[in-house]
Amino acid sequence: MVDRRATISDVASLAGVSIATASKALNGRQDVRDSTRQRVLAAAEQLAFQPSPLARGLLTGQTRTVGLLTSDSAGRFGIPVLLGAEDAFGAGEMAVLLCDARGDAIREQHHLRALLSRRVDGLIVVGESTDPRPSVSKDLPVPVVYAYGPSDDPSDVSFVPDDVGGAMLAVRHLLALGRRRIAHVTGPVDYKAARDRAEGLAEALAEAGVPQAGQTLWGTWSQRWGRHAAEMLLRAEPELDAVFCGSDQIAAGFVEAARELGRRVPDDLAVVGYDNWEVLAAETRPPLTTVDPDLERLGRTAAQHLFAAMGGRATPGVHRMACRLVIRDSTARM
Repeated sequence: MVDRRATISDVASLAGVSIATASKALNGRQDVRDSTRQRVLAAAEQLAFQPSPLARGLLTGQTRTVGLLTSDSAGRFGIPVLLGAEDAFGAGEMAVLLCDARGDAIREQHHLRALLSRRVDGLIVVGESTDPRPSVSKDLPVPVVYAYGPSDDPSDVSFVPDDVGGAMLAVRHLLALGRRRIAHVTGPVDYKAARDRAEGLAEALAEAGVPQAGQTLWGTWSQRWGRHAAEMLLRAEPELDAVFCGSDQIAAGFVEAARELGRRVPDDLAVVGYDNWEVLAAETRPPLTTVDPDLERLGRTAAQHLFAAMGGRATPGVHRMACRLVIRDSTARM
């Protein structure tokens, strides 16, 4: 004989109350006497009663589902954020609906309507870069938290990596190693992440009273650009003893070209990357010291703040999350 799953009717019968009273007690309503509540809870425990999510949603007005809307079609930065958010939602027993807008504003609006039609309790919007993105929060019936790509509305809740602080960690590390001829090679100047990392480098050098070696070289987020920049820099700045690169791809290309030009890393030249893209950083020869923006932690934090916003405790503004430095052989032999 197959055991029948206990229903709320069974709980009410065992506790000697009406189904309505049992429902109120199980959902924490205040209009139930403590003695009655305890009797209902004891009956539910005895019967191993588990309320269905659908029934609970009808009673509480919540579906225990959230939407994750991403624009990062490549997933390079979005996936770690999504994994962190999903961890937090799983711990909170929330179901997650994922939609990928692929950087298309029309597709994004379609996904928003679809998620709202499924009565999600809240949304996390994940950007494809740290550049501010248009807000979607206006007139929405549920709270929204933005992760990685902040909203352009300061009254929204946004979480982004602290790229200025991350760059300062990298440069302070190089300075602590005794490096004094430090150059900077990074991505496109129209990316906020590239500008923030250049700003962090300038601040760290200024506080140490050390001038930057040459001008910041702006290019693309690619190994090809890293190789090209190395050829230019190492010929123009023969005394160079360190370079901070705006991404791991640039750093990997820089290390490759430096080796071909007879410069030993890290003996002659220390190199730091950015992003801690382990599939690349850990496999470069030598493995790259790099700044990790800790995007899974950023995603978890965004999810936790969505929970808070769903409870009426929103935390508006752009919140910058600290990065961490991962030291490998490209700056110091381990």
